Amino acid sequence: MKKAAITGATGMLGATLINLLIEKNIEVLAICRPNSKKLCNIPLNDLVTVLECDISALSLIDVEERDFDVFYHFAWDGTFGASRDDAYLQNLNITYTLDAVTLAHNLGCKTFVGAGSQAEYGSVSEKISGHTPCNPETGYGIAKYAAGKLSRIYCRQLHMRHNWGRILSTYGPMDNGYTMIMDNLCKMLNGEVTAFTSGEQQWDYLFSKDAANAFFCIGEKGQDGKVYPVGSGKIRLLREYIETMRDAIDTSLEIKLGKIPYMPFQVMYLCADIQELTDDTGYKPQVDFETGIRETIAWCKKEWKK
Repeated sequence: MKKAAITGATGMLGATLINLLIEKNIEVLAICRPNSKKLCNIPLNDLVTVLECDISALSLIDVEERDFDVFYHFAWDGTFGASRDDAYLQNLNITYTLDAVTLAHNLGCKTFVGAGSQAEYGSVSEKISGHTPCNPETGYGIAKYAAGKLSRIYCRQLHMRHNWGRILSTYGPMDNGYTMIMDNLCKMLNGEVTAFTSGEQQWDYLFSKDAANAFFCIGEKGQDGKVYPVGSGKIRLLREYIETMRDAIDTSLEIKLGKIPYMPFQVMYLCADIQELTDDTGYKPQVDFETGIRETIAWCKKEWKK
């Protein structure tokens, strides 16, 4: 890989992947929303070209260079709250994904890597592989599943390799403030009392740098047509993650477990089977939660000083 294009370039995974690509001396076309408040997440580097374009206008981009290798599609509208079940909005995301495939083809890419979600599976009680049956229960999950299937067909028609990385749960610097980890880290750093469910969920959390490396490996060595769950391959009780977060800040902070009821359709078990991803690409997670959460906390403190 010598040149890569990325949508959703200001998001945690997009921006973290850009940093990794820079380390490997790979040129990057970073596509982001016009006037994005997160533009500062994209590193200033001679290898990076920023293109501001709304996700709805990807098909309108006038392409000059046609020598790119891999296209990573992270951009998506309606990722949290009520928007996840906005049927019309989620349906548009399917079209935007196909537009991204068209752009990838116009850029000369031979490989398209899309970002899927664990929401495509619905409720499961065993390790998730690329072959686990999907039964999505939210508009977001349904749209992700449809986007993955249709973009695979479209890539086949355009003679591009297609891979779909289904992300389980990630965390790290530059994460959105509404996620469970980032929201509660901020509260803990402020000395606030935090409240949670009973925390009996068995969960697979992956640090952002490991997630970015997984997508890099997929772009380099993924097998055409395969779906790869992106996770650590290990589970811990959610309450253990929460206690680790607390202990990394102040062991005396009060956390109230069991204060919040479980949500409808609450997923109680989530773990990636990454064996196929490792076998095909050599990917192996490197950062444990204790290390990753300390790095995330350090980033939060640094951001607050700006």
